Amino acid sequence: MRDKLAQERARVLRRDPTDAERHLWYFLRRHHIADVRFRRQFPIGPYIVDFVCLDARLVVELDGSQHQSSIAYDAQRSRFLKSQGYRVLRFWDNDVLQRTESVLQVIWEAVVVAAKRPPP
Repeated sequence: MRDKLAQERARVLRRDPTDAERHLWYFLRRHHIADVRFRRQFPIGPYIVDFVCLDARLVVELDGSQHQSSIAYDAQRSRFLKSQGYRVLRFWDNDVLQRTESVLQVIWEAVVVAAKRPPP
């Protein structure tokens, strides 16, 4: 039951992305970074992550101004995801929109580093 709810919630989130999510997805979709596949608004455990590359075990989270009031919740999410073997990258929406190349470089480097590690 919970999985169905998470899948439906993820579907709703995919239909109504933020500007920053839409912008980053343009670059992540279709294997544009290091020829790996990213998924967006993907359920992992009790959470729905903004973007994930399952092969690289990499989660990319975008934080808008609303995240300033949820720092403890975000830390809890990150701890859970790390306990599941994921590396978590967090970017502010403004950085995604205004410093896209820098954000993409950090993501690319994380994917390349993950490719050099043996699977968990």
